[in-house]
Amino acid sequence: MVTALLIFVFVAGYIAIAFEHPLKINKAAPALITGVVCWTIYILQSDSAHTVSESLLLHLGEISSILFFLLGAMTIVELIDSHNGFDIITQKINTSSKSTLLLIIAVLAFFLSALLDNLTTAIVMTSLCSKLLHKKEDRLWFAGMIVIAANAGGAWSPLGDVTTTMLWIGGQITALNIMKQLILPSLAACLLPALIIAYRFRGLKIQTKPVLDNSPKEKRDGKIILIAGIGFLLFVPVFKTLTHLPPFMGMLISLGFMWIITTLIHKSKEAEIAEKYTVARALQKVDTPSILFFLGILLAVAALQSYGVLKEMAGFLSSTLKNDYLIGTALGLLSAIVDNVPLVAASQGMYDLSVYPTDHPFWEFLALTTGTGGSVIIIGSAAGVAVMGIEQIDFMWYLKKIGWLALVGFAAGISIFLLQTLF
Repeated sequence: MVTALLIFVFVAGYIAIAFEHPLKINKAAPALITGVVCWTIYILQSDSAHTVSESLLLHLGEISSILFFLLGAMTIVELIDSHNGFDIITQKINTSSKSTLLLIIAVLAFFLSALLDNLTTAIVMTSLCSKLLHKKEDRLWFAGMIVIAANAGGAWSPLGDVTTTMLWIGGQITALNIMKQLILPSLAACLLPALIIAYRFRGLKIQTKPVLDNSPKEKRDGKIILIAGIGFLLFVPVFKTLTHLPPFMGMLISLGFMWIITTLIHKSKEAEIAEKYTVARALQKVDTPSILFFLGILLAVAALQSYGVLKEMAGFLSSTLKNDYLIGTALGLLSAIVDNVPLVAASQGMYDLSVYPTDHPFWEFLALTTGTGGSVIIIGSAAGVAVMGIEQIDFMWYLKKIGWLALVGFAAGISIFLLQTLF
């Protein structure tokens, strides 16, 4: 009864999010309500309110780490943007063809995501595209492709996606092996949708970008902030590897250093001029409703996980499908609806290392499917949620236009993986 009620509330909240535009209610509102109602149902039927509260605070710790990471990354990107740092890159992109540009962006996002992570990459690349493209419709298509490319790029690297990192830390995979086994399937999951969208843009040209009339000092400041910003974003995975602290700690120390650099650069300017380049101004421009939306969705998923709904679901899939690859595919598609982190955590708890030892194809396949399956629905991945906030993408627009392309890429990745295993 409680399980059915929790699922009903979750689905109702999901529908309200999907129809955000017809309802004219910001998606953050139903997400927050869904999150709180799910936990309320859970605590009211529990014998021990204390245990449920403890569980909630534990999950809140994990959720906060993602939110602070998101906040830090978005602020650094806003700082680069306010100093016209991205214009330095856009002036270097010489192609006037939209299809060529789309392929360049997709390949860049794919490899950058393996190095940074899919969330940061999605934020950086979407901000870059907003500088290159004038038409809203074009930006939406490019943003959709960035979500697919960033998620595919994150799947084959132990640093690129939270789930691959979890499997790496949990001892289910090793770094070199996962890169070797998943690079081709991930590339297929990215390139096939990219080629289809590029074909849609064939023959279309980009409007020429006006050359910015910046003073030499402004250009120098922009260059400093761009190099520092990208450098600090790249420093985050290094910091994590060296200290074993969660990634958000690296992001927060990076933001702290960026704060000092911007203060030093503008300290001699008049207060009114310097104010528009400050971290305080960048924080004001960060899309807070998207962060609250993410909080609500993750709270709802955490309630389902704590009550054991996700574990039941994973168990049901195992007993019904009875095939490693069918289970992996189902979990991948499920990760488009439910966050892939608790799904992979449930799988780690269910399937023992004695049954599936380190570097078993099941773990590699799980990393691929849960990494790329999240692209099918825009709120199925952190990268999708961030891009949705930046470009104000409609849930249903993404589902109709991009969802099937992500599904094509998902199928292509699986096919390449299975061919690899056969030969």
